[in-house]
Amino acid sequence: MTMKIKAITAALGVALMASASPALAKQKVCVFDILGAGGDVFNLSKDYVLAAKGLGADLHLEAFTDEKIASENFKTGQCDMLVATSFRTRAYNSVAGSIDALGAASVVKDGKVDMPLSYEVVKRTIQLFAGDKADALMTQGNYQVAGIFPFGAAFLYVKSRDINSVEKLAGKKIASFDYDSAQKEMISKVGASPVSADISNFGAKFNNGSVDIIAAPAAAYKPLELYKGLGNSGAIIRFPVAVLTYQLIVNKSKFPEGFAQKSRDYWAKKFPAGMQIITNAEKGIPNGAWMDIPAADSVKYTILLRESRIGLAKGGSYDPKALNIMKQIRCSVNRADSECATKTEL
Repeated sequence: MTMKIKAITAALGVALMASASPALAKQKVCVFDILGAGGDVFNLSKDYVLAAKGLGADLHLEAFTDEKIASENFKTGQCDMLVATSFRTRAYNSVAGSIDALGAASVVKDGKVDMPLSYEVVKRTIQLFAGDKADALMTQGNYQVAGIFPFGAAFLYVKSRDINSVEKLAGKKIASFDYDSAQKEMISKVGASPVSADISNFGAKFNNGSVDIIAAPAAAYKPLELYKGLGNSGAIIRFPVAVLTYQLIVNKSKFPEGFAQKSRDYWAKKFPAGMQIITNAEKGIPNGAWMDIPAADSVKYTILLRESRIGLAKGGSYDPKALNIMKQIRCSVNRADSECATKTEL
């Protein structure tokens, strides 16, 4: 009888301790979407909230149309997770942030960039980074990468179709994000003039003529009304300077152990959903807005981007480990490329 009483007392004690333990507080998520709560990124994030409950997190989303404010709120601890482009998230993880390095995903076959294979490079990189073996790479200090998904190739939007070669970029004004040193260095390398901008105003600068050129994904065409900047004389050059991604960064002290890796796996499986958004955006641009470049130029520009990427990595703008991984993946999908026989980016 005494043993039964002790057992009941012990059980009650455990129950009381459990009831006294506070429920896991909601984690606030700052989500950058240029369309706010009505955009594709925010909608994908809403689906994620339900999945995150199964991973032990109770997420509360807040939409931001200004990426700088979303990033600053995360930096100052006002949110526990940041959903933003890699331009902002690279500060928290240089490896994942280097997926978007200039030309790092580009696969050239038969004198042109093979976009399906280029997106395959991004997909395989994301899948690799989603695994538990990549945890060390995906953790820097108190921050962890909790997801990566594609945002689309960045193309050059030019005010005039006469700007159809690298040589003709000289002297032109190109929008450059202050917080992305790689952009400024690349613009200067081709003899153009970088003009200070950020995601909130670079479209307006193009539309009002403050700059001659911007780099942007197809997803920006309608929301930023970039057709106004193109007018009758401009064009979108069908050559990707990079493949952009959105990334999720968490303050790991605010989430359960193992959450980030499971979350990365969730987002890796959402790659097709991201690609559908990209495909829809690209199909939404009139055929007449695009401009193709000669095959010889595609090869030349790819080499230029590679040389620039290597130089930027040496200067600290990109992570060499990430570039090495992506080169291996590029060569796994296109072994015939001459770069695969070189020791660059190794």
